[in-house]
Order: sequence, then structure tokens, then C-alpha cells
Amino acid sequence: MTTEDVLLRSDRDRVRTLILNRPKAYNSLTVELKERLLAELTQASADPGVRAIVLTGAGKAFCAGQDLKEHVGLLQAGDDAPLRTVGEHYNPIVTAIVEAPKPVIAAVNGPAAGAGAAFAYAADLRVAANSANFLMAFANVGLGPDSGASWTLQRLIGYGRAAELMLLARTVGAEEAQRIGLVGEVVADEDLAGRAQEVAAKLAAGPTVAYSKIKGTLATAAESTLREALAAEDAAQSALGATADHHEAVEAFVAKRKPDFTGS
Repeated sequence: MTTEDVLLRSDRDRVRTLILNRPKAYNSLTVELKERLLAELTQASADPGVRAIVLTGAGKAFCAGQDLKEHVGLLQAGDDAPLRTVGEHYNPIVTAIVEAPKPVIAAVNGPAAGAGAAFAYAADLRVAANSANFLMAFANVGLGPDSGASWTLQRLIGYGRAAELMLLARTVGAEEAQRIGLVGEVVADEDLAGRAQEVAAKLAAGPTVAYSKIKGTLATAAESTLREALAAEDAAQSALGATADHHEAVEAFVAKRKPDFTGS
């Protein structure tokens, strides 16, 4: 890939890093970038050699959300593509992040707004740089949330805080984001890439089949009764008990050695 690509990809320690690469436009989302991101997420999820995914941005921003210049230009040209983008792009991207059968880490390297912030909310873990901030500004342009933000944000910080951030369109800095549970960790800007890789590599070396089941049972429990959650846990444990990773973990425990997980 060249530096002109709207999305860059790198692999290290079984971690695939996807970098939104429109730094001059704060990595705002064009049709091309959305389609590339969806394709790369889909490919990374299916690739057995990839066991964790990091999503980040180039330059000083994580992602400013929809590219409004393209949005307005297409509408003025009579193209209704912007009216279809939620269903064609944003919903599938968020679904790909949430349902990826391996951990997804958002390395939030700067401002994250709109759909860009929603992509970070959809990730399993969020590591933020000191310069990061989050903004749900949909109300400022007479719109409601999209990209799953109405579902993900309140599960991270609760209904009351989610409503406040969406109705008032208030920017949340990195320190507050950590305090309210929006991100798990805040590091110096220069340490972000290394820390995100460290976390992702640790997960990539772990029992990724179990991680997939953990994600699935959490998603089920978020919108089910206790009995339904118990049934989902039972099914997951039954399946995981037969995996090579579980047997390896038991053998390693008995032998007092570090387990060597294969993701199977």
C-alpha cells in the first residue's frame, strides 16, 4: 500500500492494525474510506492468522465522522448516496466491529466525533491518548445518533450520561472519558501506538476462541433475561470445554508452565 491509500494496514505479532489515513481531513469518512474499512474488517475477522485488531487514525485525529464536504456535494449533485450510507456503510461497519470473533482495540489518538466516536464505542477495548476527545454532535446538525452509538454509548457509561452527551453535544476529554468509563486507559500521545500494540499482542497470544465466546455471551446478556444469559453461558462453556486451548490451559496449569494457545 502507498501513503496515498485512505486506509493503511500493518501486521505484527498476529495483530492487524488498521489506520484511517486521511489526516488532512481529520480522517473523516468518505464513501471510499467506509467501503475500504468494511472490507478490511471483514477480511481481518476471517483471517486465522489475525488474532486481534487495532483501529486507529493517522495524524492528529482518530476520526471526525462523516466527510461533510462529500456529503453536501453528493446531495447538491442529486446523488442520494448520503441518504443510504447508514444502512450501506455505518451499520455494517459497526456490526463487523462488534461481532468480530477476535478482540478489537480502538487506539484513540485524537478527536473522535460522530460515527468516528461510535466506531471507538463499538470496540471491545479503548486506549486513548491524552489529546483524545469524544463528541456526539448529531444534534447540532439536526440529526440523531447513528453507527450504533445509541446502543453502545449507554452500555459504556449509562443512559443518563449518554443522553447528556448527545443532547448537549458536549466534548469529553480523555481524563473525563476514563473517569466515566468511556475508555479503559489514557497514555501519553507518544506512547499510544506502543501501548495499543502491547495490549493487542497480549490478547492475540491468548485463547481467542474463548474471547469470541466471551464477546457473544456479553452481547446476549446485554439484552436478555437472566435465564437466557445462563443458557448462553452454558452453551459457550460446553463448546469451549472441548477446545484445544482449554485442554492446553489445564495441562499447563498442572505442569506449572505458561500455556501456548493456538486459537483452536
